[in-house]
Amino acid sequence: MAQVINDRKPSKKTNWKLVMSTNVPLLMMCIPCFVLIFCFCYMPMVGTVLAFKNFKPKYGIFGSPWVGFKNFEFMFKNDTFWAVLKNTLFYNVIFLIIGRVIPPILAIATSEVHSKKLARVFQTTMIMPHFLSYVVVAVIVLALLGADNGVISHWYRSRGLEPIAFYSEPDYWYAILIIVRTWKTIGYDSIIYFGTITGISDEYYEAAVIDGASRLQQILHITLPFLKPMIIILAIMAVGSMFHASFDLFYQVPQNSGQLMKATNTIDVYVYNTLKNSNNVSMSSAVALFQSVAGFIMVVTTNQIVRIVDKDLSMF
Repeated sequence: MAQVINDRKPSKKTNWKLVMSTNVPLLMMCIPCFVLIFCFCYMPMVGTVLAFKNFKPKYGIFGSPWVGFKNFEFMFKNDTFWAVLKNTLFYNVIFLIIGRVIPPILAIATSEVHSKKLARVFQTTMIMPHFLSYVVVAVIVLALLGADNGVISHWYRSRGLEPIAFYSEPDYWYAILIIVRTWKTIGYDSIIYFGTITGISDEYYEAAVIDGASRLQQILHITLPFLKPMIIILAIMAVGSMFHASFDLFYQVPQNSGQLMKATNTIDVYVYNTLKNSNNVSMSSAVALFQSVAGFIMVVTTNQIVRIVDKDLSMF
């Protein structure tokens, strides 16, 4: 009998009562955070019901007439919405590719700098744009591209050439917005990868040197495999934001110029302008709800694909 009792596997049931009693101080510290998250993240979600209503201010949210999916039907039949969706997806695909290629390269290059002081200078220089407000970035871009006092316009005039009216030509802004966003975010992303690189044990590189591996081989077979999980996790998160576009980037930087809407009109800008110009709260809510649900589906689907390929690399 004693042998039978000893051979029994320990129970895997978690004693939640014990867990709760031994972590009371920590749980008490979490209460304010839970309250804030509930108040500012979950309570406003009640407003998504407006996507299914014809909102009338005098009737309020719950008193306005119910219209079902008519707002979504109108949205999908609107040619402007499809142009906006195309812009949003185009920019986010480019940002996804750039964000998974250039920051790891910069992080690896920084890690190869042997002087710690010089490496810190590089890191500081790269991350500084991240802390600039897009309002400040918009002023910098205007100072460079402005038709009257822009640096580039002065350069053209000094050589007897006609300056380019950047704020009237939308075709230039596809490249301009990609460059501005890359310049502002690439330093922060590279620091994330650099932190992962610094966590790699030197023993791997020492063993590789003993085996006669070149520096390039060490990067390809040691550094990049360690960066792979971080690259995939950030890629999944980026895919989840595929239907989101930085409002500040596409609204502030081009000065909300109507002539540039062909290149700058993304979902976030479209929602704002729809609400501001036509005061159509229901349509704005429908677009915003579509944006959120589509992003959720994208991140879950991408994570499941990653999970099938390699379970250890998935987020959940």
